[in-house]
Amino acid sequence: MAIFSSLDLQEGLRTLSVLQWIPVYVLLGALFIFGMSYLLLFTTLWPLSVLFLVWIAYDWNTHIQDGRRSAWVRNWTLWKYFQSYFPVKLVKTHDLSPKHNYIILSHPHGILSYGAFINFATEATGFSRAFPSITPFLATLEGIFWIPFVRDYVMSLGICPVSKLSLTNKLTQRDSGNAVIIVPGGASEALLSRPGVSMIYLQKRQGFVKLALKTGAYLVPSYSFGENETYNQETFAEGTWLRFFQKNIQKIGKRILGISLCTFHGRGLTRGSWGLLPFNHPITTVVGEPLPVPKISDPDKETVEKYLELYISALRKLFDQHKTEYGLSKTQKLTII
Repeated sequence: MAIFSSLDLQEGLRTLSVLQWIPVYVLLGALFIFGMSYLLLFTTLWPLSVLFLVWIAYDWNTHIQDGRRSAWVRNWTLWKYFQSYFPVKLVKTHDLSPKHNYIILSHPHGILSYGAFINFATEATGFSRAFPSITPFLATLEGIFWIPFVRDYVMSLGICPVSKLSLTNKLTQRDSGNAVIIVPGGASEALLSRPGVSMIYLQKRQGFVKLALKTGAYLVPSYSFGENETYNQETFAEGTWLRFFQKNIQKIGKRILGISLCTFHGRGLTRGSWGLLPFNHPITTVVGEPLPVPKISDPDKETVEKYLELYISALRKLFDQHKTEYGLSKTQKLTII
């Protein structure tokens, strides 16, 4: 009985570690809004609120520059439980020399990019052991950094905005040995996510190639096998009112929030039930061979297209070399649109 109780406790802790992930951002944002309002309107401690707002104004550009990463936060036991829920695994195929800077491209986006978060924003899978002397910066929506408390939390994980200014700073204003991690498929690619599908948006994504050429950062492909299996996504039949509603909600979400509001579901609190927890499906992120890129201050269109094609070829090679090892059939193709 003691063994079964221990197993139940471990399962519960794994579930809670995933369950807290999104709500904690909402709670931190709400804490700031209601906390500041209360101090300003209902107590004599309003000067503290003013001082805090002055500090926020002074500190506003920190997330664009070096941020405030914390090895302690990145090594929280919480992330080990999160990692073991799926589980998530990081596989290195080649060394990354600290003499260079890197842009690691993470595919596919999936619904919530669990693989990218666990592997690059925490030490749960041992990024620093696998790639010593490389400092990772996972890039995400800049809007997250406009919310006090939330911005400090994500900065402690080494997360930065996916903006040209921020990424250029990481690749040019620091010493070598830095890696920015970009999920180039973005919100649009989330709509392609469903079990058994290997489809990504990349043909028109040239921004990361231009960034690599302007900074001389090497391009590194990575693919998270199993990411698309964490949720089922529903797409309703064309011509139905549900499809009409779904399309319009997705447009609003992308225009206002910069995210795609997907119609998805996973498991519930108990296995076999329906809910919004991801399925316990293994996610294996394979990091490939660096692609050297020359530093060109003003690359022309032909050069950008050349290195985009070279990158696509490297990604296809990585996918084909590892797909059968991590759950896909030998005939499975990576579709790039």
